[in-house]
Amino acid sequence: MDVARITALRVALRKSGTDMRIVKNTLLRIASQGTDFSAMNEHIKGPLALVLTDKDVVETVKVLVEFAKKNSEMEIRAAMLEGKLLNREQVNAVALLPSREILIGRLLSVLIGVPTGLVSVLSAVPRGMVQVLDAYREKKESLQ
Repeated sequence: MDVARITALRVALRKSGTDMRIVKNTLLRIASQGTDFSAMNEHIKGPLALVLTDKDVVETVKVLVEFAKKNSEMEIRAAMLEGKLLNREQVNAVALLPSREILIGRLLSVLIGVPTGLVSVLSAVPRGMVQVLDAYREKKESLQ
């Protein structure tokens, strides 16, 4: 890839709080020895860029996958997530996930929905009793 495309990718990655480094393969192999990253040694061949993030992983993967779709020269070989090696298909699956904020919002809506439903069910019995008593009162008033 030319410098303009690499710069465009770096700018897009910086917006998601991610850092991209061009690294020498031998240095990466030496640095990864004895770590979880040593599982990636078979993928360390040819021109290589290393993308690191401590922010939202899904957002970073979405940027990379979208950029790879637009630029045929870029190939996502593998990724490491929580110490596990992901292949290209798994990386694409991560890109399809909603962002962290959306997942947290969905979880909160589920957590809030359970007590709300419980309160609705528990209040239905007294509400029904009040409605029956009100109907009985109206019937007695209409007879007088």
